[in-house]
Amino acid sequence: MILGALVDAGLPLKELTRGLKSVRAGRYVLRAKPALRSGLRATKVDVIVAGGFPSPFSLSRIQRIIVSSKLPTWVKDRGREVFDRLAQAEGVAHRMRPSKVQFHEVGLVDSLVDVLGSLLGCHLLGIQRVTASAVNLGSGMMDSAHGRLPVPGPAVAHLAQALPVYSSGPARELTTPTGLALLATLARDFGPMPLMRVRRAGYGAGTADTEGWPNVLRVFLGETLPAMTGTTDTVVQIETNLDDLNPQVYAAVFERLFAAGALDVTLTPVIMKQGRPGIVLAALVPPEKAEAAAQVVLRETTTLGVRMQEISRWVLPRKEVVVRTQSGVVGVKVAGSGARSAKAAPEYRDCKRLADRTGRPVREIMEEALRLYAEHRHKARGRSKK
Repeated sequence: MILGALVDAGLPLKELTRGLKSVRAGRYVLRAKPALRSGLRATKVDVIVAGGFPSPFSLSRIQRIIVSSKLPTWVKDRGREVFDRLAQAEGVAHRMRPSKVQFHEVGLVDSLVDVLGSLLGCHLLGIQRVTASAVNLGSGMMDSAHGRLPVPGPAVAHLAQALPVYSSGPARELTTPTGLALLATLARDFGPMPLMRVRRAGYGAGTADTEGWPNVLRVFLGETLPAMTGTTDTVVQIETNLDDLNPQVYAAVFERLFAAGALDVTLTPVIMKQGRPGIVLAALVPPEKAEAAAQVVLRETTTLGVRMQEISRWVLPRKEVVVRTQSGVVGVKVAGSGARSAKAAPEYRDCKRLADRTGRPVREIMEEALRLYAEHRHKARGRSKK
């Protein structure tokens, strides 16, 4: 499906075939044909195997095949990484060392062409960075050489570790070990689609044609927008409505949510059912810390449940500059990349700590810290002009 999407997006099949000739991958033919999947037009690329290998191959033998080819170095290195991941996953699934895993005959030809062809396709198209959405693993049961297995199978389950995954659509396998190992090697980030100027889009068709579910992989080829600054990431928003909690408790709830990893916590007054005044307690947390933060809310407040949803956000690049006030050191948070557009804010906790120690007003220390940062920035700009 990756090969099909790349060809559909403009990768010349003849150039791809010519580039793969140096790989001793058995006898095969690459064929591309148009396909229709639930109303979507796509390209189906098939590896027609005319002759497989006479015996199973070990990981080390596959690595030698890749290294001895005339493929670009980048393709060789990524190809070896993909098969390392596959061997590791199969080793975990079958309780053996990766070096003992055997890749079998005809299936190996298909895997070599899929993996090295996809990598070579990215190289030929000049792709410098790959990002991917969360991966749909599928659900239900599947047939294998070892009998009926739950979806995802053991190898995919191992490869999916630390990746954002989900299950939706028809009850069938929607991600294979080879596909996930290749995607995990190629993609630098997983999450929302990055800000980009799209030049071309391509659709790669899978073999199955399930009614009501377009079995395609879509790729967008384009360029990031250099004028934009910042990055996108994904956080979990936790919310609950409260109308019977002693307000004195909120300070402790805030403290424990931040200790659990919350990035921000807010209270918003609202009017609830039957006209009762209430409070919406909301927290933003990294996905891996969402469960711990939700437990804090359930344990420390009177709520019976929380709402949780993943949201994406655009974050300006940030750094901290330290300034030395007459009362002590204060960190200044600076967000943005341009000198004129940068936003600066003194670290409140530093200013409060110094105010408690010296008796000076917090406001006065914050103003001094901002003034000192502005002087520091002015001097830095002067040096850069020289």
